Amino acid sequence: MFENLSARRGPMYDPQAVQPMRDELTAAGFEELLTAEQVDSAVNETEGTMLVVVNSVCGCAAGSARPAVTLALQHSTIPDRLVTVFAGQERDATDRMRSSFTDIAPSSPSIAILRDGRLEFMLQRHDIEGRSADEIAEDLRQIFDTICSRPGPSIPREEYEKLEHERTCGSRIPRIN
Repeated sequence: MFENLSARRGPMYDPQAVQPMRDELTAAGFEELLTAEQVDSAVNETEGTMLVVVNSVCGCAAGSARPAVTLALQHSTIPDRLVTVFAGQERDATDRMRSSFTDIAPSSPSIAILRDGRLEFMLQRHDIEGRSADEIAEDLRQIFDTICSRPGPSIPREEYEKLEHERTCGSRIPRIN
């Protein structure tokens, strides 16, 4: 009865339609975690701080979250490692990452900082919605200054200025299952 469970947990949206949303983060230095095993390795093996973005097709909140986080990473101090999982796409990886956010309800998008595998900071969807990328980036820069030590930026300014920020509304992206 449950032999096809993993097939039913495949991507909810057309992978080509969400690729620009992925590219926005990977171009800024993020590593995509596509499996639960990759998440386990990242969480268990990363010493220091790890910035996690739970990416989303939501055009409103994610349309502010991605530009905010890439802008914040132009700061002089940034987290040691940058990773992302995509809600509604690699669902097992996303579920596993969310299990690191102890006692916090699932939220997409969301931005978290783990230190040595433990949650230190979290912005959930309700902390992101209705705010500008500049406001969110300022919150992130303040927390970077408090708990991070790696010199920034994540990518050179010239590369950052070439980033294209995707603001497609997820309600316009048809589900595939």
